[in-house]
Amino acid sequence: MKPLVGPGAEGRLLIVKLSSLGDVIHAMPVVHDLHAAAPCLHIDWVVEPGFAPLVRRVAGIGRVVECAQRRWRRQGWLRGAFDAGVRAEKRAFRDTLRAEAYDAVIDLQGLTKSALVARQARLAPSGERIAMANRTEGSGYEPPTRWVADRAIAIEPHIHVVDRSREVCARALGYAVQGPPVFGLRARPVAVARRTVALVHGTSRDDKLWPEAHWVALGQRLVDSGFALALPQGSAEEARRAERLAAALGPANATCWPAMSLDALTDHLAACAGVVGVDSGLSHLAVALDLPHVQLYNFPTAWRTGPLPEHGHAHQRSVGGASVPTVDSVWAAWQAVVQA
Repeated sequence: MKPLVGPGAEGRLLIVKLSSLGDVIHAMPVVHDLHAAAPCLHIDWVVEPGFAPLVRRVAGIGRVVECAQRRWRRQGWLRGAFDAGVRAEKRAFRDTLRAEAYDAVIDLQGLTKSALVARQARLAPSGERIAMANRTEGSGYEPPTRWVADRAIAIEPHIHVVDRSREVCARALGYAVQGPPVFGLRARPVAVARRTVALVHGTSRDDKLWPEAHWVALGQRLVDSGFALALPQGSAEEARRAERLAAALGPANATCWPAMSLDALTDHLAACAGVVGVDSGLSHLAVALDLPHVQLYNFPTAWRTGPLPEHGHAHQRSVGGASVPTVDSVWAAWQAVVQA
C-alpha cells in the first residue's frame, strides 16, 4: 500500500461498516482521526441504507455507498437469486462500489457480510484490504473477514468499541491515536419552546429495558426541576409505552414524538437539553451529538460501549451494570452531568 499519511500524501480509503445504528456511530470518530493524520485523504463509507443519512452528516465523508444486505437477506436466498429486481439492485450496488479504486479498504465490522463487501471493492494497483485479526470481548467476529484481507490487524481483546475502530485505522495507516474521540456529526437542531430532556426508553432487547415505574419517578423529578420531557418511539410497542409514560407524567409535561426518519430524529435530539436512555442506538446517538447524557445499563457492559471519562465525557455518564440501576442512582448521575 502506498503511504497515505505524511507530507503531501493523498489517496482514497473505503470504510466498511454496515450496521447497526450503535455500531455505525461508534465507528464515526475514525473519520476525524484519519483526516487529522492525512488531510488529503478522501474517505468513502459503505453502510446499510437505513443508516446512510447519518453517515452523510459526518464531517469529512465523501461518497456514502448504500448496501441493502439486510433486505436482500430477508427476501431469502432463493427468491433473491431469481428475482430480477434484487439481481438488478445487487449489480447496481457493485457497479457503484467499484466506480472508484481504493488505496485502502478497511473492514471495521469483522463479519462475513462485511468481508464480502470489502472483497467486491476495487483496489488501486498498490491497494490493500485490511481487517481485524481477532475477536474482541463482547463483539461479534467471523473468520472470513481475515481470510479475504491482505493484512489483518491484531487488537487488544479488552477494548472499548470506539477505541477498537480507532486503533485498527491507526495501525493500518501508521499513525498514533490522539486525544478523545471526535464524532464529527453535524445536526440542524429544531426549535423548542423550553428545556427538554429526551427519555430514550426503547431498545431492541427486552432485557435492556428500564421499569416503567422508574421512568415515571425519574420523569417527575425532571419535571419538578423545570424540564419538559420528550418520549421518542420507533415501533408500535415503543409507541404504546411512550403513551403510557406520557399519561402518567401528564400531557403538559411529556410529549410523545411521532415516528420520524433518522434525519429528523437526529435534529430533534440535538435540540434537547439532555438525554437519559437505556443502552440503545439512540443513546449512542446522544453521545455522538455531545449532549448531556445518562446511559442506563442492566449488565456490566458500559466499559465496552458506554461513555467513558477518558473519552472526555464529563457531561456523560453510565449507570448500573451489576443490576438494574435505581432511580436514585440515575438521578444522582443526572445532577452530576448537569453540573459538568
